[in-house]
Amino acid sequence: CCRASHEYNNSAIATNIISHILVNFSLIMMLRLTIAFLVATSTNGFTLDTSNPRSQWQEGLKPIAQAFASFGVAAALSFGTPVWAADSSGASSSANAKITTGGASTLQSGRTISITRGVNLSNSDFSNTNLKGVAFQQSVVRDTNFKGSNLVGASFFDATLDGSNFEDADLTMANVEMAQFNRANLKNAVVREMYVGGSTLFEGVNSIENSDWSDTYLRKDQKKYLCEHPTAKGTNPKTGVDTRESLMCID
Repeated sequence: CCRASHEYNNSAIATNIISHILVNFSLIMMLRLTIAFLVATSTNGFTLDTSNPRSQWQEGLKPIAQAFASFGVAAALSFGTPVWAADSSGASSSANAKITTGGASTLQSGRTISITRGVNLSNSDFSNTNLKGVAFQQSVVRDTNFKGSNLVGASFFDATLDGSNFEDADLTMANVEMAQFNRANLKNAVVREMYVGGSTLFEGVNSIENSDWSDTYLRKDQKKYLCEHPTAKGTNPKTGVDTRESLMCID
């Protein structure tokens, strides 16, 4: 599988969806308020106050005016791009908006997150790429090259990573719950503060030489397996942390 041939602007798509929702909501509210006003006037009559003949009409028309105001705000949003939808880096950049056909995006706390849920990305080349915050949830990512890539905060939840190359990659705060790393290469990788679930499988990992596991909580059996791995040695070239010390191996 390779990169998609067409790139989309996730921010514009998200803004368009939100705008349509606001417009539809405003139209419904305007219709409901208009009906309520007409029913009220036809049922109870409409007696004008002789001291101020316009007062009751003004009060009666308030709901309709409010509805039109809401509609105007929604319409304005539909023609403009808000500041929070502006392009930035990593998952929100247009280059990574659609990793491949089948990808999607969402907004979380004002930032765009690219998602490739359930996509087959095997044998892809993402080397030296900024994939910060990108989610490869439940995707098949076998024998894929992530060498030297920025994967900070990325999600590999329930992903199959067999044989993938993470050499020199930064996986700080990445989510690898339920992921499997059979034959994967983690040499020189920064894997600090990763979220590792009890179901994360490191069995069969190819190399963890010079990797930094600082502040990554591992289950006892996972820690034991990694500490006994023949490549559990060396110092991370980026952080200067000893691999066995970061794993808290008992020598």
